[in-house]
Amino acid sequence: MMIPAEWGDWAPAQARDWIAVPGAHDDKYSRGVLGLLTGSADYPGAAVLGVEAALHSGVGMVRYLGPQRAADFVLARRPETVTAIGRVQAWLLGSGMDAAARDAPTSASLASALAEGLPTVIDAGALDLIGAATGPVVITPHARELAGVLGRVGITVSAEQIAEAPGEWAVRAAESLAVTVLLKGSVTHVASPLGVRLTVARATPWLATAGTGDVLGGVLGALVATHSDRIRADAGALASLAATASLIHGLAAHRVSAGGPFTALDLAGTVSQVVRDLATGNPEL
Repeated sequence: MMIPAEWGDWAPAQARDWIAVPGAHDDKYSRGVLGLLTGSADYPGAAVLGVEAALHSGVGMVRYLGPQRAADFVLARRPETVTAIGRVQAWLLGSGMDAAARDAPTSASLASALAEGLPTVIDAGALDLIGAATGPVVITPHARELAGVLGRVGITVSAEQIAEAPGEWAVRAAESLAVTVLLKGSVTHVASPLGVRLTVARATPWLATAGTGDVLGGVLGALVATHSDRIRADAGALASLAATASLIHGLAAHRVSAGGPFTALDLAGTVSQVVRDLATGNPEL
């Protein structure tokens, strides 16, 4: 399906405006604190990848509050991660979780986070909780996940139908769910209920590997935490941040791939180079 004329391709020059470069008077709190409830006993690696990506994206602090097994892996990889309860400016929820297998403590923690009214990135195993959110939300599904989300609100569609017309379904989901939608694919479609329509076409087919979606969640969560005050004043900012995260993700993939395969952890480690080049206006991006 042809991308409608009203869709705008998101470019590095636009993304640059959403890279927050710290000043002399900034501290770790003013640079943004991201809270993560991600990972599970079965998929602890998702928590590691999200934390790793967030820390490479320019956030001031990552506060990981997920399951203990995942926390152990996170701390082993990134000891600067904070695992004590405290103030956050945005949430990343659901990566590496299975909604059907959530235990009561995890469900209670997710419900508490959603009730805080903070800007929130909802992924994977928390997509069934969109309706409980009290703050601005951006969701990051692939086609199969979006089909499930829409099915829960009475809209019957298959993953194949969404893949055939991703722009149309991203818009319909944004309008039906009243959230910003980042629909992952070879071309990423970002749609907001306020009418913003953005595409990001910087992906490489090598991105189709386990864990890269968790990296995207970490990048987006960090950007959202860094711009939490701006989102509170203008919920439409979520679409620009989602497109920026997707662009960073795609550019990092091209850089680490160099035409070949790579791991999700390698991808996360390359994010900081792309953020630096965006911030400094590197014309090679």
